[in-house]
Amino acid sequence: MDHAKLAGLQDPDSIFSGLTVEDWADIAGRAVEVRFARGKELLSQGEAGDSLLILTEGSARVSMLTANGREIVLAYAEPGAVLGEIALLDGGERTASVAATSAGTALQLGRNAMRDFVTSHPDFAWSLMQQLARRLRTADQTIESDRAYASGPRLARYLKRLIRKDVEASHRVELSQTELGNFAGMSREHINRQLRAWEESGVIALEQGRVRVLDPEMLEDISEVEG
Repeated sequence: MDHAKLAGLQDPDSIFSGLTVEDWADIAGRAVEVRFARGKELLSQGEAGDSLLILTEGSARVSMLTANGREIVLAYAEPGAVLGEIALLDGGERTASVAATSAGTALQLGRNAMRDFVTSHPDFAWSLMQQLARRLRTADQTIESDRAYASGPRLARYLKRLIRKDVEASHRVELSQTELGNFAGMSREHINRQLRAWEESGVIALEQGRVRVLDPEMLEDISEVEG
């Protein structure tokens, strides 16, 4: 396992951002490596969150079921992604499911192992508190605004607004993905990932860079999911 690669793959908002190669070797020593085949459910919505996963190889799809039983694809995870950390930290249920879209491997870190790592690495404990405080500050700053919604629901809300300005029968948004990203305040890369997930779910179709909504009711469901 390439610990340096894992360290380099962490996003700034990852709870493990800033860890050294030695720290990652320590984490790997406390974790269990799991191998999975394509289609394997790695985390299940509603289950107890007593562990987290760090994707080391392969890819996975993060999705959730709405109250009416519809599946919404929230994101795609790639190597380096940390999955299920919130449920592990607060002891609550999983709010989403994760299914493998290819064969791969992951590090499974249990709650006791995570607690031991935090105890033995006080600098990480402080970093973790800072990370959670940043998330809380962001949440506080976005209450009662569009930023109070996750990027997917926020994008869905903008699409709904644009559709109302367009021809209702076609449900076609006459904006490029770049223009749509600028309108919604999201990067083009983020827009592309979200639109690809919705296209797979049958919510939209991408036609020469334009977006056509195929399932307005599902788009409505997505837009009402709080972040």
